[in-house]
Amino acid sequence: MKKLENKVAVITGGNSGIGFATAKAFIEEGAKVVITGRNQDALNKAVVELGENAVAILADVSVIGETIAMAEKVKSMYGKVDILFVNAGVSFLEPVGQISEETYERIMDINFKGAVFTTEKVLPLLSSGASVIHLSSVSSFAVGSGTAIYAASKAALNAYSRTAAIELASRQIRVNVINPGMVNTPLAGKAGIPEKALDEIKAYLLSKMPFRRFAQPDEIAKLAVFLASDDASFISGAEYNIDGAQTVNEPFRA
Repeated sequence: MKKLENKVAVITGGNSGIGFATAKAFIEEGAKVVITGRNQDALNKAVVELGENAVAILADVSVIGETIAMAEKVKSMYGKVDILFVNAGVSFLEPVGQISEETYERIMDINFKGAVFTTEKVLPLLSSGASVIHLSSVSSFAVGSGTAIYAASKAALNAYSRTAAIELASRQIRVNVINPGMVNTPLAGKAGIPEKALDEIKAYLLSKMPFRRFAQPDEIAKLAVFLASDDASFISGAEYNIDGAQTVNEPFRA
């Protein structure tokens, strides 16, 4: 029997990167998967690639009304959720002293408010023994230039996750966090950084990576499968760093 046989999973930001890789891995392990995102064309393309056990719902996690509507659609389709992978997130780099209100609000609305209210609004659908996985970042504890607000959003999510793990234990719901390091996803290219500067940043970061490479999305997905499965039945309130020893190397500096 496959590890996620007969499970229903919801993955926010599931049309690309880690979310898409995880949707694919969940389906391979027998789950039915609902992916959400803000781009209908990207969602349609992802569903075609994922196959008949995937459906897509257009929803922006920063808009609570859209999250409520998404939860209602999932309820009408499946009646329950066994796995909630809160994956949607954004990153914009601005150094302290140049942080704009617009950047602050965009990051916090998606990475923290969006994550919290996705969990809150899907919570009534979660089955006994359900697994909630929050995608965070090593930035929640490791310093990187220009990441002050991004890091704060992830640190806040981790704090929420720890409390949720305790308060949801009576329902046998497990809440865990994945903290990736650098991952080869399109997210880096969406951070508002010119391509030349982005190439320079990547080269610098690679020079600091012990394995001299970034993680691949499917490597993060494998950890998500474990945490979603009964193999992790007594794991809750945990944070898993998956960074190729990045954060035990020398600190990143400007």
